Amino acid sequence: MKPFEREGEEYFKTLKDRGKTSKVHRSYQLIGLEIADILSDRGHKSLYIKMAKEMDQNRLLEIAKSVIERKDVKNPGAYFMRLIEIEKSGKNKKV
Repeated sequence: MKPFEREGEEYFKTLKDRGKTSKVHRSYQLIGLEIADILSDRGHKSLYIKMAKEMDQNRLLEIAKSVIERKDVKNPGAYFMRLIEIEKSGKNKKV
């Protein structure tokens, strides 16, 4: 039984290591990962990938880069999301 347990442990280690590497198949995935890297927020990469899929990718990159240029921002990811929220609400209002 010991060899099977050891093989199982090695397999799970392989799966864990495989999950750490990113596999990009679509352009929006790359943009989402770039935004996560710009904001130093890899923990929320799936959120940024989803946003890149549904929104204007160039605009998202612009906003992320502008957030990083501001030195007084303590939490770039949260500030980025707030700017996105403001932009969305501005487009939905009728003038």
